[in-house]
Amino acid sequence: MASVSVHQFAQCITSHAWSPDHSMIAFCPNNNEVHIYKLMEGKWEKIHVLHKHDQIVSGIDWSTSSNRIVTVSHDRNSYVWSQEATEWVPTLVILRLNRAALCVQWSPKENKFAVGSGAKTVCICYYEQENNWWVSKLIRKRHDSSVTSVAWHPNNILLATTSTDGKCRVFSTFIKGVDTKNPAGSSTDSKFGEQIMQLDLSLSWTFGMKWSPSGNTLAYVGHNSMIYFVDDVGPSPSAQSVAFRDLPLRDVLFISERMLIGGGFDCNPMVFIADERGLWSFLRFLDERKPSSSAKYSSQLSEKFGKLYNQSKYSTNDTNGTPRTRGGGGGGAHENCITSVVPLKKAGGTTITSFSTSGLDGKIVIWELEKQEDLLEYL
Repeated sequence: MASVSVHQFAQCITSHAWSPDHSMIAFCPNNNEVHIYKLMEGKWEKIHVLHKHDQIVSGIDWSTSSNRIVTVSHDRNSYVWSQEATEWVPTLVILRLNRAALCVQWSPKENKFAVGSGAKTVCICYYEQENNWWVSKLIRKRHDSSVTSVAWHPNNILLATTSTDGKCRVFSTFIKGVDTKNPAGSSTDSKFGEQIMQLDLSLSWTFGMKWSPSGNTLAYVGHNSMIYFVDDVGPSPSAQSVAFRDLPLRDVLFISERMLIGGGFDCNPMVFIADERGLWSFLRFLDERKPSSSAKYSSQLSEKFGKLYNQSKYSTNDTNGTPRTRGGGGGGAHENCITSVVPLKKAGGTTITSFSTSGLDGKIVIWELEKQEDLLEYL
């Protein structure tokens, strides 16, 4: 069993975010509210409920430097929340959407944030000092369906998106007066909204994605139980696809350049690693569980089908031959689909040694990696 800390907050959590010092956590309990809890004397206590949205809050992100929260909702609106004394004050962001806002993320420099929507568009929002408000610029006419997730490159300019049209795209979000111009010829010197790359590797919906810490690798997942790793992002990218026998993933997180965590419908974080040649493969589930007799039976069936489709045995069996169990049946930390994976960096540090996951079971689980001896070489 992995070193974990499990906290039951609600019946269902769609997304979550941590305060800069990790003493508070904000999440949406699958309604139009945002709940903020604070750790007090070893217990999590609810200290704020943010009321402003009219429909389900679909995305939330908490900036690390400016201590601001951004939220988006199916009501097509976005709010930036700033803490003043003991209250959180909202500022409306005009997104100009005619469909639901689905996801949001602050840029690394926190001078912009990106919103993906069901309107086939991405909104790049920034603060306009002259008028004292948040404005948005739209990336249009590229996506053929809803934008399911967005991910900022460390350079603060490039933005990757996934969509239910099965594609992954990378755009330039350079805004004059907001971003600093880079040397000529750089891909980050492209005009706003210019498409840098489009990948059509998945035949199904594509979901969560992240850049590696250096920005050299982009990873995203498909609803076909596949994960895709992309290097040399640009006109001539190189990509590799990793198929696994288990249920699809919903979100991913790079722990380092050689290790990635994925969470999804198996309710159990999956560990992927890269060898010295840069080839990625599935290593193991993070939350090892004791199999039941029914799990053993289903595992045997899965192995037979896996052989039929010539897939890796490591998706079903441990290296010692012990069958794995799926989902909540094994009594693991999560009992329902994992919806988001968020890093927990120590103050002033660059290495990620712990992360948290939230799920449709209403739990937020903190996972510690330092005690996982077989993973230390990849941190």
